[in-house]
Amino acid sequence: MKKTLYLLTALLVTFSGLFAQEQVDSMEIKRDAKYHNWFNKSPIDDQVYGVEVYRAYDQLLKDKKSTTVIVAVIDGGIDINHEDLKENIWINKNEIPENGIDDDNNGYIDDINGWNFLGNSKGENISFENLEVTRIYKKFNGVKTDQVADKDKEAYKSFKAAKKSYSKQLKQAQKQKERIEKFKTKYFASYDKVSKVLGKEEIELQDLDSLKLINKDLKKDIKFLYRFVKFGFNPELFDTYGEMMDEQLNYHLNVNFDAREIIGDDVSDIASENGNNNVYGPEAFHGTFVAGIIGAQRNNDLGIDGIAENVKIMALKTVPNGDERDKDVAKAIRYAADNGARVINMSFGKELSPYKSLVDDAFKYAEEKGVLIVHAAGNDGFDIDKVKQYPTKNITETKQISTYITVGASSIKNNEKLAASFTNYGKEMVEIFAPGVQVKSLAPESKYEIGDGTSFSAPVVSGVAALIISYYPELTALQVKELIVKSAIKYPELEVNKPGDYSKKPKKVAFSELSRTGGIVSAYEALKLAAELKK
Repeated sequence: MKKTLYLLTALLVTFSGLFAQEQVDSMEIKRDAKYHNWFNKSPIDDQVYGVEVYRAYDQLLKDKKSTTVIVAVIDGGIDINHEDLKENIWINKNEIPENGIDDDNNGYIDDINGWNFLGNSKGENISFENLEVTRIYKKFNGVKTDQVADKDKEAYKSFKAAKKSYSKQLKQAQKQKERIEKFKTKYFASYDKVSKVLGKEEIELQDLDSLKLINKDLKKDIKFLYRFVKFGFNPELFDTYGEMMDEQLNYHLNVNFDAREIIGDDVSDIASENGNNNVYGPEAFHGTFVAGIIGAQRNNDLGIDGIAENVKIMALKTVPNGDERDKDVAKAIRYAADNGARVINMSFGKELSPYKSLVDDAFKYAEEKGVLIVHAAGNDGFDIDKVKQYPTKNITETKQISTYITVGASSIKNNEKLAASFTNYGKEMVEIFAPGVQVKSLAPESKYEIGDGTSFSAPVVSGVAALIISYYPELTALQVKELIVKSAIKYPELEVNKPGDYSKKPKKVAFSELSRTGGIVSAYEALKLAAELKK
């Protein structure tokens, strides 16, 4: 699982000058109350391009009864005791807590709120992991075709691509590490020189404007510092970014690191056991943030309003700091389908899937069980019609999972920035867009944060799906998907900055060409269609 994008954005503002406006927008959002809960708001009522959840509750759902819907969040752990979420956590009523017995005979002992697939029975848990390209590279490097076991032949097919990608990413990480150290050294040297001349520790923009007119010796230092000072750069970010690069080099790309040894299972065999009932694990930021968007308690004067009022969040921890394992994802999907989930949210992804058949079989199982699967498109600015990302709804070249939705990220304003600069897109692979820029949600220990990413767009759609199902439980997963897709709010004339183009003048593309619907999800319009369908 990659770090959320807003931190990288803040860094790139300074180092590349590419995201200046995004940082200004971030400050505006923190100041302006109308941005609070913006993903719930409406272009009609609030002039904010959210998904019209408040409008739906106010105009369509008053005095109507709802049923409880279980949404499985397959992610990196959830703080089930968060003040704004604890009332909406799924409880396995067929299991007696902490008695060390599998009371419901589902194969999981004391799975009260879900399951952590990244641990062992002793309570030890995985925090960091390799990237998938690293795992494939080190497993098959130097291995000849006739030496590959039958169970690994599917994985071996991706070795060539893994080797190429691994070498590229390793070189990039090493260069970035060197670059950040150079920037850090230069920043502090320049800051020290200028502050001594000024006779003050804190440099302001007007200081630099005045100094450059009278001190030509400091011209280069002033020019270097100018953007740092202009955007209020916090030098602690040097250390933060350095730590992220260390994670890349020490864990994600380190062929000598083996996180899975604490479990000791066979990652190619879905029947081999792994996990424990600690659904928080070593880290739970990402999963808690995702769960909050779907199911934070509404109207309780705390934090935010989640989208679905009558929802229970099933916590399934499969995503470490690194890439998830196909086996864990497959087992989590099956667990969700077997234990009553109507919706599965998956806010993760990777570039290779060595045991894809395990995940495909799990998807088909969930499809047969009537489960809607919602997946984040990813944050690389790629056209995923051309660049493969996993997991995927494509089982083969001709067969897709029918109950699968892929979601891109949109922003708060209906202008050239409606499509997030980082979002993946695709006329065929992405169904719809949803809010994913400067979204506020939950953080562990009953805290709250603002974040960017398609990781946070997917739960918006999952929340809308759960809302529809709670009022129309007789609908099938395929019907719910069709309601969401058909009711998307479209902007056929709007041209937006092409995602992934970080130049000063990004290329413009039609927003309608970035997804199948060319639109943004609307809870209000989807529920209107649901009412018509029921009639």
